[in-house]
Amino acid sequence: MSASFNASVAARARDAALGAGAYLLAAFFVAFIFVPLFALVARVHPSTLLAAAHGTIVRQALWLSLETSTASLFIIALCGTPLAALLSQPIRGRAVLEALVTLPVVLPPVVGGLALLLAFGRAGLLGKELNALGIHIPFTTAAVVLAQTFVAAPLYISVARGVFARVDANTLQAAAVLRASTAYTFARVIIPAAIPALLGGLALSWARALGEFGATITFAGNLPGVTQTMPVAVYMATQIDLDAAIAVAVILMLLSYGALLLVRACGAPSESL
Repeated sequence: MSASFNASVAARARDAALGAGAYLLAAFFVAFIFVPLFALVARVHPSTLLAAAHGTIVRQALWLSLETSTASLFIIALCGTPLAALLSQPIRGRAVLEALVTLPVVLPPVVGGLALLLAFGRAGLLGKELNALGIHIPFTTAAVVLAQTFVAAPLYISVARGVFARVDANTLQAAAVLRASTAYTFARVIIPAAIPALLGGLALSWARALGEFGATITFAGNLPGVTQTMPVAVYMATQIDLDAAIAVAVILMLLSYGALLLVRACGAPSESL
């Protein structure tokens, strides 16, 4: 009995040590995330932040970022919602399609921008057809929207797919018994119940679109008032005025953090994020 008691005490001590080690590692990682962000905020004075916010370049970049990220959000919601519903079903080739749709998340953004340029540029895959129609996309505001959509859409689709996959089977059976069409069931039964989580997914995609840099500068360039978004403005300002760059970066960070808080408030499935 004494040996059993000693073994139990040793096991508890080992578990306590492991638990303490896990908490220590977790605290270290939280500090690793917090310290750089705090350093960014602590470096800028509120007056500098306000002055930067009223600067012409910052205002142009901010409004352009808000406009293009909102436009990309409409495209993502319009096209991504039915795609997510399709991926939530056990269709043939779903794994391959999911991997294709998710690829922009893991693809280096500059590679995504180059791919867009080779697809829609004047000498690109669709360049001749677009030129014949008088459409020129690269280095325009439309290019910014496409770049943001390319990198941000997979996040919303992932969240929406998870939401649609969790739809109560009894609800769908009840709709079928009432002879509701698939389109009616999707629009009037599934979507209303999923709206909070879908809004969370859209907020997540919006934050990603707002912070997009690599694909944007490769495909759209850096034209103030036309393609110079907030992340591009930060990059350019670091080479001229570090204080202004920090101020713009803080504004961008606050917007992104607010979007993430909205994601949590909307109850988007955490495992899909």
